[in-house]
Amino acid sequence: MDHQTEVNVGGPRMRPVQERSDHTALVVGDFLYVWGGYRSISGEEIFFPSDEICIYDMRSGEWQTRPMEGDIPPSLSGTCGSYLNGSMYIFGGCNDNGHSNQMYCVNLLGEKYIWKNFTEGVESRPTPRDKHSCWVYKDSIIYFGGYGCKQIRDVHPNSFTIDEASWAVIGNALFRFWGWNNEVHVYDPCSNTWTEPHTTGSSPTPRAAHASATLGSRGYVCGGMENMMMDLHYLDLESWTWTNIVSQSAVPQGRSWHTLTAFSPSSLFLFGGLNLFCEPLSDGWVFDLETAEWRQFQHPHQDKPRLWHTACLGLDSDVVIFGGSRDYRMLMDTIAVLRFPSLGHCSDVLIFQTQPYSLLRLCEDCIGKNAEILEKQLSILPLKLLEPIQKRISFFRTAVQTDKKITCT
Repeated sequence: MDHQTEVNVGGPRMRPVQERSDHTALVVGDFLYVWGGYRSISGEEIFFPSDEICIYDMRSGEWQTRPMEGDIPPSLSGTCGSYLNGSMYIFGGCNDNGHSNQMYCVNLLGEKYIWKNFTEGVESRPTPRDKHSCWVYKDSIIYFGGYGCKQIRDVHPNSFTIDEASWAVIGNALFRFWGWNNEVHVYDPCSNTWTEPHTTGSSPTPRAAHASATLGSRGYVCGGMENMMMDLHYLDLESWTWTNIVSQSAVPQGRSWHTLTAFSPSSLFLFGGLNLFCEPLSDGWVFDLETAEWRQFQHPHQDKPRLWHTACLGLDSDVVIFGGSRDYRMLMDTIAVLRFPSLGHCSDVLIFQTQPYSLLRLCEDCIGKNAEILEKQLSILPLKLLEPIQKRISFFRTAVQTDKKITCT
């Protein structure tokens, strides 16, 4: 199906997108959808409205904001978003009222964006959590890990690492514990049911703020909090068997709040994050699954460190990075759960070219960059060619006007 003809982008409220971190983003056709997240203003966390969604046209470089209706979820950060069969699903996350384990869904291909709550009356839901990840496979969404709270009867040492910083305040007093997990939960949207498959093999340690990617029938995960090294594991989504991949080369330094994106049948792209010394990172790496080797990826964004950002596979195998933070500060809140406000939230889009472009893409970009020189010739182009070129002209003009240089390697 051609999503370019299905996605409705009429009637937008045009305004620049605001800086944010810990949001949800996904790509449908030519459009990047951004929802939720937060930013810090004068030391206070401000959550973005949950009744609107921001849409970025990757061809024209233009943003719009659309209203949302229905069972509107609370404003959240740290939620896990995924795209399946035309809809965006969000699960978990947190705000000033605590952590969530609710499931919401919105169809992105209709004329209106109407939320539906798939939580009430559903048994066997995972416990509340944030900073988790997911894989989409065979019409199911598989969730892994995260940070949250559990009652003492639900704490299992092999699948849950207790956050010692939480003991003093809520520990035994409320018989609840905060910490990291390595659980696997499967959500079936068709039946609106949850299951927890039995996994075998060498499972990753409990973690949150890690990165994950789906490639074929495997779900990959690497890094994250409570993990001191850049390990790489995959879960076979058919047999539910974990495998720890041992790299045959030097590995990137350990980190959390980074991203991992599959951009070819055998390649994963890692970007940014926060290292063990609490330093924001701007390095890119490619892991070759055939050779089990990491190699550093040279790119023009070395001066733009990012954490709490999102990464999506865009047009022509580009990796599209949006938002996040460029600095880091740690505080302790009233229930002793670690919070990480940042003053350096971002709203720019970074494009990483991972594959050679087609001749058509190269020509469109060349004309878009040199529109003033070619202005007279553009008027004689057939409409079919003129429309995409006009979008590329808008893309490069927008980049200049907003002083956000969107550069490709």
